[in-house]
Amino acid sequence: TYVHLVVLLALDVRSLRGGWRLGNGNGSVRLPAEVPGCVHTALHRRGLIQDPYYRFNDVMYRWISLDNWTYSRTFKTPFDVRKWQKINLVFEGVDTVAHILINNVTLGTTENMFNRYSFDITSVIKEVNFVEVRFLSAISYAAEQSRCHTAYSIPPACPPPVQKGECHANFIRKEQCSFSWDWGPSFPTQGIWKDVRIEAYNYYHLIYFSLTPFFVKSTQQWSLEIESIFDVVSSKPIAGLVTVNIPKLQTQQTYSVKLQPGEGSIVLLVNINKSSTVEAWWPNGHGNQTGYNVTTTFIMEAGYQIEKFSKAYFRTVELVQEPIPGSPGLSFYFRINGRPIFIKGSNWIPADSFQDRVTYDKYGGATAAGKVFFFYCLQDTGLSVIFKDNSQSAADANMNALRVWGGGVYEQDDFYDICDELGIMIWQDFMFACALYPTDQNYLESVRAEVSHQVRRLKSHPSIILWSGNNENEAAIASDWFSIPHADREVYIKDYVLLYVKNIREIVLAEDKSRPFVASSPTNGVESVKEGWLSQNPYDTHYGDTHFYDYSSDCWNWTVYPKTRFASEYGFQSWPSFSTLEKVSSSEDWSYTSNFSLHRQHHENGNDQMLQQTGYHFKLPQTTDPIKKFKDTIYLTQVMQAQCIKTETEFYRFSQSEIIGGEGHTMGALYWQLNDIWQAPSWASLEYGGKWKLLHYFAQHFFAPLLPVAYEDKGVLYIYGVSDLHMDHKLTLKVTVHSWSSLEPVCTLAKDGVTVKAQSAVPIYKESVNDLLERCRNCTRKSCVVTFYLVGEGGLRSPTNHHFLSSLKDAVGLEKARLSAAVSQQDDIYVFDLQTTAIAPFVTLDVGSIKGRFSDNGFLMIEKKKAVVFYPWEPTSAEELEKSLTLTSLMDVA
Repeated sequence: TYVHLVVLLALDVRSLRGGWRLGNGNGSVRLPAEVPGCVHTALHRRGLIQDPYYRFNDVMYRWISLDNWTYSRTFKTPFDVRKWQKINLVFEGVDTVAHILINNVTLGTTENMFNRYSFDITSVIKEVNFVEVRFLSAISYAAEQSRCHTAYSIPPACPPPVQKGECHANFIRKEQCSFSWDWGPSFPTQGIWKDVRIEAYNYYHLIYFSLTPFFVKSTQQWSLEIESIFDVVSSKPIAGLVTVNIPKLQTQQTYSVKLQPGEGSIVLLVNINKSSTVEAWWPNGHGNQTGYNVTTTFIMEAGYQIEKFSKAYFRTVELVQEPIPGSPGLSFYFRINGRPIFIKGSNWIPADSFQDRVTYDKYGGATAAGKVFFFYCLQDTGLSVIFKDNSQSAADANMNALRVWGGGVYEQDDFYDICDELGIMIWQDFMFACALYPTDQNYLESVRAEVSHQVRRLKSHPSIILWSGNNENEAAIASDWFSIPHADREVYIKDYVLLYVKNIREIVLAEDKSRPFVASSPTNGVESVKEGWLSQNPYDTHYGDTHFYDYSSDCWNWTVYPKTRFASEYGFQSWPSFSTLEKVSSSEDWSYTSNFSLHRQHHENGNDQMLQQTGYHFKLPQTTDPIKKFKDTIYLTQVMQAQCIKTETEFYRFSQSEIIGGEGHTMGALYWQLNDIWQAPSWASLEYGGKWKLLHYFAQHFFAPLLPVAYEDKGVLYIYGVSDLHMDHKLTLKVTVHSWSSLEPVCTLAKDGVTVKAQSAVPIYKESVNDLLERCRNCTRKSCVVTFYLVGEGGLRSPTNHHFLSSLKDAVGLEKARLSAAVSQQDDIYVFDLQTTAIAPFVTLDVGSIKGRFSDNGFLMIEKKKAVVFYPWEPTSAEELEKSLTLTSLMDVA
C-alpha cells in the first residue's frame, strides 16, 4: 500500500517489462510478446489465434497449453556492475513451472504461480545479457507430479467431463480454476504474469514493509506495528535510526535499530499520540474509510537512506464465536471496531482467464457518496472492455464485503487498495479449493513460501478481515466427496491438518496477529477445532458458516434455506445477456439447445435446472421464432436468478435477530458469485465485461441499509423491518395492494409509529392473507400483488419491495403492457422517462453493448410513469441509447 520509494545511493531498480521474444518447444512458432503477459494473449495480439473465448476455442486451443514455451530477451546492464554488492533478478509472478537462465547459466526453477522469486545474478551479469524463462506445460507437470505420488492417490484426478478441463490441478501451485471450473474454461496459461526487474543494492535492501494497527484496551490507545524485512548484504551488523512520522496524528518517534546480516527484520511499535483523535476505518455503509499518511525514514550507517511513504488505517476485527441464549452451538459474526456488522456481499473469482488482461489503471473522480469510480480494463479485446467493478458495482449495490475465493488467485495490490478506499471487507481464502492436496516436503516448502509472501504482501490492508485456509476441503473429507475407503480416511485427515493447520495456520499466526484465521469454508469454526480440525458436519447451522445450493426445490419457498449463522456461498445460475454472448458466437449458436449453449454450460444439467426453476413460476417461451425464443429464455433465467437470490438473501437478513428452533442469528450473506471469467451461463451477477445482470440490480435493493421484507407462513403474511442503520427509527410502513389488471391500487394501508431497531430485523406487520384479501375487495391470490415500503423523516426511505401471492404463470388479469421510453441527457447522465399502459412485472431496459448501468432494472412497474437514470461508462448519446434500447417485461415473453 505504499505510494513510492525514495532511495539515496543504495538502490538501482530497472524493470524488464515490455518487449520479449516467445517461441514454442520445437521452434515452429516465434513471435514478439509483452511482459507481463502469457502465451495465449501474445498469440492473439499477433493475430495467430482468434479470441480464445470465441465459440469452441477453449477446446480448439488446447495445444497451446500442452506445448512448452520459452520467453527470452536481451538487455544492456544499465549501470556499472562493480558499484554494487548484490544484483538480483526478481520475478513478482511466474506462471508457473520454469527454468530461469541468464547468459546460459541456470539461476533456478519456479513451480509456484503465487510466489515471488529472486535470483542472485551478481556473478553472472555482463554488459549485455540474454535472459530466458523456459516453461514446462503446466498440464504435463501436474500429470508427472501425480504419477510420482505413488504412496496413495490424491483425489480428484480429473474434473467432471462437462467442464472440458485438465487433470491433476491439485498437484500444481497454480490458479486452480485455470484447469477449468463449473463456470469457467480450461486455459492453463504459461507466462510472466507480474513484474520482472533487476535490483542492484549495497549494504541492505527493503523487501517487505507492513503496517498493522492494534487497539490496546487497557490504555485506550492505538498503536501501529511497523514491520520491515531486509536483505542485508553487509558482512557485519548495520546500525541506524528509523523515524516514523504521522503528521495528522501528531505522532513522531525515532528508534535506534540494528540489522543482522542475511534476512534481517525490524519490528517497531508506534504508540499514537493520545491527544489526537484517531478516526477508524469502517466498512461501506458504517462510516468513513479514513487513512493516515505515514512517512518512515531509515537512516543507516554509511549514509544510506530509505524513505517509505505509506497509508495507515486503524480498525479492529474480531470473529465472535460465543454461546447464544436459547440456542445450542455458537455465534459466528464479525465485530469491526467493537460493532457487530452484518456482512453483505458476494464471492469474487478471477476476472479473466488471462491475468495480464486484468489491469486496474483507469480511475475517475470520487462521487458525492465518496465512492471512487473504478474500472477494470480488460484490454486486448480489440477495444478496451471496461469492467466497472468494485466501486460502482459492489459498493453501489450496497455491498460491504467480498470473499476472494480459494480456487483463483491472490488479487493484485490495486484490488485491495480499492477495497480499502471503498470499505469493502475481504474474506481472503488461501488458494486451495474442492480437492485434497499432497503434503510431501517439496510441496509444503513451496506452500510455506507462498503463504509467507502473500501474508507479508497483504496484511497492511484494513479491508482483509479474515484469512481462510481453503474452499470446501473440510466438507470434502467430512461428506466423503471422493469415496475414500473408511480405512484410509486417517491418512487424508492427517494430510489436511498438516497442510492447513501445522503449516498455513502456523505461518499466519506468526506473521499476522491482527485478524482471525479459519481453516476452511464452510467450517464449524471453534467447534471444528475441537473435533480435531475436521468436524463431522461442516454444514451444521448452529456453528460457523455454510454453503448451500439446491436447484430442484422451489426457490420462492424460504423454508428450504438453512437458518444458518453465516451464509458464505449460495446461488442460482442464469445466462448473460444476448449482447454479451453475441461477441463470442455466430448465428447458428443462438438457441438454448445449440451445441454452443451446451458447450458453454460447465455445470452438469445446468441448462435444464434453470428451465425447471423458471418453470415453477413463469410460463416458458413457446414462440417459433428461434432468436426471440433464445432472448426470452435468457431474460427469464435472469428474472428467475434475481428473484431466487432475493428470496434467499432476504431470508438471511430477516433471520439476524431471532432464534427459532435453536437456529438463527444469521450475520452474513455472501451470494455466489459476483463476476464472470468469460461469456457463459454462471451464478454471477456481473457479466464478463461488467454489464449488470438483473440480479445485480436486485442486490441494490435486497442489500439496502433499510428494507422491509415479507414472507408467508401458514397463510399469514409477515413483514420485517431490516436495518443496518446505527439508530432506531420511528417510521411509517406503507402497504399497497394492486390488482394485476389496473394501475390504480385496490387498497392502501399506512401503519404509523413503526419502530425499526438499529442493526436488527424486527417484525413490524402481521396479517392473514385471507383477511388482507377480504379487506381489499375483489382480490384473490391470483389477481392481486402486494407492495410496501418504509418512510421516515428527513427523506429516509427504503426501496419498495413486493410479495407475490401466487406464481406469475397463474396470475389473473395481467395483460401485455405497451411500454415506451423517451431519453434525454442531463449533464453526464441520461434519463429514460418510461410509460406503461398496464402493470408490468420485471421491466427490463437493455441498451445492448453500450457500457454503463441503470439506476434500477427488472422492477415491478405499478405506476403509469417512472424515470430511470443511465450512468454511461463511455461516451454515448441520447440518440444512440434510444436506437439501442430494448424494453421487455414478463408479458412480452411469448
